[in-house]
Amino acid sequence: MQIDGKVFIIIPCYNEAECIIHVVKEIRTHVADAHIVLVDDASSDSTNEIIQSILDEKTTLLSLATNLGIGGAVQAGFIYAVQNGAEYAVKFDGDGQHPADKIYELLIPLITKEADFVIGSRFINSNSGFKSTFIRRIGIRFFSIINSLLIKQVVVDNTSGFRTYSKSALAFVAKYYPSFDYPEPEEVILLVKNGFRLKEIATPMRNRLGGCSSITFNHSVYFMIKVTFAILMTAMRPKIRR
Repeated sequence: MQIDGKVFIIIPCYNEAECIIHVVKEIRTHVADAHIVLVDDASSDSTNEIIQSILDEKTTLLSLATNLGIGGAVQAGFIYAVQNGAEYAVKFDGDGQHPADKIYELLIPLITKEADFVIGSRFINSNSGFKSTFIRRIGIRFFSIINSLLIKQVVVDNTSGFRTYSKSALAFVAKYYPSFDYPEPEEVILLVKNGFRLKEIATPMRNRLGGCSSITFNHSVYFMIKVTFAILMTAMRPKIRR
């Protein structure tokens, strides 16, 4: 399938030395024409050196001088994509959990003008793929309830990092993306509240190929408190004039 317009795939990376080459190769197999933007969030392992060894004319490395967290790293990639003429953007994790063969499927609702941003959801088809740990599934269910109530639209996988964006949605998140540790649930509120249309598509996920998740049990509690507060603050703010 050919897409009329530049596609930029944003991959935030922090200590993904075990996974990142596999992730890039898989994307190239399925989306050969896309421009891949790898954002190294000041990794302490050999992630940066590994990425440098695979750079080409369609692969860019953004090396952050200090660790900004997932929100800051993703926003840096969005800004780069906007500055370089992206028509569509894909947010894709660097740990191997996301299937690259689903990228086109998540772009189709943007191309057909059915949606402005799309989430690849683990939970629409409950019988396929990796679902995360029990404690994280509790958090995912909690955010599904609170976000669905706030935007009056059922969203079952608010924490999924596999997302696609139209040109207008990309320009918006490049300016206003929630640039803290765990931005995905807040981003749903921010975009829908400001008039962007959301669609979820069933997408099986895999367990990470290597490395460790930053969200431990203690972090899960902190994550839920912090993100809930951010969601409520975003919901109460006035719409951003565009």
